[in-house]
Amino acid sequence: MRFNRILLSSTLVVVALVLQVSVLARLHLPGAVPDLVLLTVLAFALVYGHVGGALIGFGAGLLADLAPPADHAAGRYALVLCVIGYLAGLVKPENGRLKSATGTMAVVVAAAIGSTLLYAGVGALVGDTAARHVGLSGLLFTAALYDLLLAPFVVPGLMALARRADNDPLDAGASARATDISSGWLSGTGLRIGGQRGGLGGLKVKAARARVTRAGRIKGVKRL
Repeated sequence: MRFNRILLSSTLVVVALVLQVSVLARLHLPGAVPDLVLLTVLAFALVYGHVGGALIGFGAGLLADLAPPADHAAGRYALVLCVIGYLAGLVKPENGRLKSATGTMAVVVAAAIGSTLLYAGVGALVGDTAARHVGLSGLLFTAALYDLLLAPFVVPGLMALARRADNDPLDAGASARATDISSGWLSGTGLRIGGQRGGLGGLKVKAARARVTRAGRIKGVKRL
């Protein structure tokens, strides 16, 4: 991944995680907590593709696993977001631009339901039965609802930032400057070479004129 991608995704994932833990988790909404980190991963996956989505998802999930008040094994949410980021990147639109809001909303709902099911499934494998006590159906409904309501305010803006950073204007400017410098250097070299050629041509013309002059003078002497 490019440096600008890493810097942007890392910064926004940290901001999303802080907002989720300090604000959204304290709203005490019924059912699930709005997953701002998941929406951030989805936005980057829809621009960077499945590889970038998987890498960003793994890093974001690992941070969420380690952030307090985490009450589950480290790596559990990292696995979930890695899989979700990879799958979301497979449906990346052309040029990372949204053609319609319907497809993106469908991806958000599928990701919310899939991440909840996958998280509960991994928890069941390690002996965590919290999802059964809370009610899995309620978690699925509220997770999809909250993420769907939050997505229009998060996903399009993050995708626009990701596209803008992916254009890398600094590298483009450096390439343009390098092109200008190389063009100027070549044109300058051509001028110098042309000047040298012109100088050599002038010397040849002068030498020819001198020979003609000397020949004329010799003939004149003979005629005298």
